[in-house]
Amino acid sequence: MAHPVRANGDAIGAWWAAPPTRRVSHLPGVDPELLRVALDPLPAAAPAIVHYRPTLVGPLGDLVDALLDQLDTAALTMFPRWLTGADHVDSEGSLGMAAVRALAARTAARSRHFGPFLADLAERGLRGPRHPAGRSRFAPGVRAAGLARVIAEAYHRESCLLIVALPDLEADAERTLVAAAEWLVRHGDVTVWLAGGPLRHADRVRSVPLLLPPRFAELTSTIERLPATPAEPGSTVLAWPPIAGVPRGDSAAEQALERALAPHDWARGRRWNQTYEWHVLGSAYRLDLFWPTEGLAVEVDGPEHRGRLAFANDRRRDVQLQLLGLDVLRFTNEQVLTDAPAVVDGIRRLLARRRAGGTHPHGDETS
Repeated sequence: MAHPVRANGDAIGAWWAAPPTRRVSHLPGVDPELLRVALDPLPAAAPAIVHYRPTLVGPLGDLVDALLDQLDTAALTMFPRWLTGADHVDSEGSLGMAAVRALAARTAARSRHFGPFLADLAERGLRGPRHPAGRSRFAPGVRAAGLARVIAEAYHRESCLLIVALPDLEADAERTLVAAAEWLVRHGDVTVWLAGGPLRHADRVRSVPLLLPPRFAELTSTIERLPATPAEPGSTVLAWPPIAGVPRGDSAAEQALERALAPHDWARGRRWNQTYEWHVLGSAYRLDLFWPTEGLAVEVDGPEHRGRLAFANDRRRDVQLQLLGLDVLRFTNEQVLTDAPAVVDGIRRLLARRRAGGTHPHGDETS
């Protein structure tokens, strides 16, 4: 297993390192969607990142419980990436449960993890989404610390960053949201950014100017020519970057496409959620699905791609990838979920054409 990525020289001067760690910071005038675009792929020295969009802000205890439940779901979706050796346990019976509990105890003995919490989370992760587990039996403070650690571990990072899309709130709701963020920092040892709207009533939170690289800041000017896209009622409350090497655990479409491709010999050589680095000075791109030898990228677009910033960034990315000699196929979640055979056939035909044309010159430049 890879060692956690430590804050090192790569982080010095990085734009995302400006806000203080393990604090709540307000990023005035920074669009949360732009942050999501700019932090994908996840920079090498950055913390693990989770994006949170509050819906209704009620009493503090309810808001904390709701957020912890969301983080719990994220951690279960990331299983077994945060528990070394658990990927070889394929049984959810008594033997499988005993195996993951032993792995959790071994991991906790040589780390900051709390053994009983980690064992409980591992058992629930092994059961999978088919067996709803209900709320964890551990106290909120234990859950906050434990969940932050396993999410960071899933990305081989040392810490976790929560980016909150700050809505326009009344005074009491804004203070409650800030109090929840401060609680999470105190108990989960995480960093929290409040981005988007202004903070009108919680003056104890420090505002930190954030200067994004020009290539991302320029996106804000391009979206003025695009129609506004209303937020979707069913859009996710919590989101996190995909983990390299596997389909997104929270994407039914990526999971379905992998199941549809797996039986076919011609689909071998595919890589899920890899970072494509074509030049040491060029922008790196994360590709949902990639055949590096053939130079074929397949993107599976969920609701997060329908925002104006994400749409503009996707178009710019596709042009750059095509200039580098790649073919880019885009499918929506709905296309994959409703007609996977047609999607698979489209991929097969384009792969055949690419193979007839020879090896892609930048075929091995993924990480």
